Amino acid sequence: MCKVTSLLPALAALLLLTACGSEQAGTPGAATPASGTAVTTQPVDGVRITSVTIPSATPTPNSDGFSVHADPLPTGDSGISAAYEVTNNGTEALTYTILFDFTTDTGEVMGNSHETVRSVGPGATERGTVRLGVLAPGASRVTRVKVSRVTKVPAAEAPPASGECPPSGIRLTTDDGDAAMGLRVVGLHLENCGKRDYSLDGYPLLELLDKDLSPVQGVRIVHGSGGISTGTGFDEARPLVLKSGESALSGLMWRNTTESGAAVNVPYVRVRAEQGADPVTVTPHLDLGTTGKLAVRAWTRPPK
Repeated sequence: MCKVTSLLPALAALLLLTACGSEQAGTPGAATPASGTAVTTQPVDGVRITSVTIPSATPTPNSDGFSVHADPLPTGDSGISAAYEVTNNGTEALTYTILFDFTTDTGEVMGNSHETVRSVGPGATERGTVRLGVLAPGASRVTRVKVSRVTKVPAAEAPPASGECPPSGIRLTTDDGDAAMGLRVVGLHLENCGKRDYSLDGYPLLELLDKDLSPVQGVRIVHGSGGISTGTGFDEARPLVLKSGESALSGLMWRNTTESGAAVNVPYVRVRAEQGADPVTVTPHLDLGTTGKLAVRAWTRPPK
């Protein structure tokens, strides 16, 4: 706790109080604390920030003993971090992917970070720390950390961690996607990380799921480009045999055009590389607009 001695003149006391800073509880999903301060926030889909560390400048008296100035923070890592906890209130083990935003007092995002917390059992709570790292040049001062988005999938269907090979010997992941002029494309990547050859012939099998992991109705899945766009390579299909270490590429394509009717958003897609393959649930967040159509590309070899 910061203390001010009664022997100091009133002006010096005021300056020292200003340098000490203040502490306050965060609003739901956010916090504006002093360094290392515990906060109280409302959980977002089971994720709650419990404390935030924001290094403050060091107050240094001048030779007159009264003036106070702030020393600059060291270059490199910002030192800004937040401790959080994840509580699974469901009935099966879940893997969580959490987007944290680091913001100014006015809510402007200065940086963000994704954290993955794997295999949180029913009723269990896991704890971790997310760090901002290096602030971009010219960034404003970060004073808040909030939970921006949470996705959670059954632990048995979560995409594998980097460098991990599932028991099936097939690693299926997605990329961050691409967008241009209303056209959206997300890549599906399949790697044979096992020891045996793996044959593919045709298209991955898809199940579209809502936020509760229930089936989404009213969306037509089409093989190939489906007239959504041309020159994308979506209409090329041929059998493949992947040897150990080789990869294949598929993808999802849609337009988020909004006209009459209700827009459709699909946060989760359950993917099987082929009939009978183990499912992997990915989170491409498909904003399909009112088109009601999603194109899927046949498995093909990635460009050299």
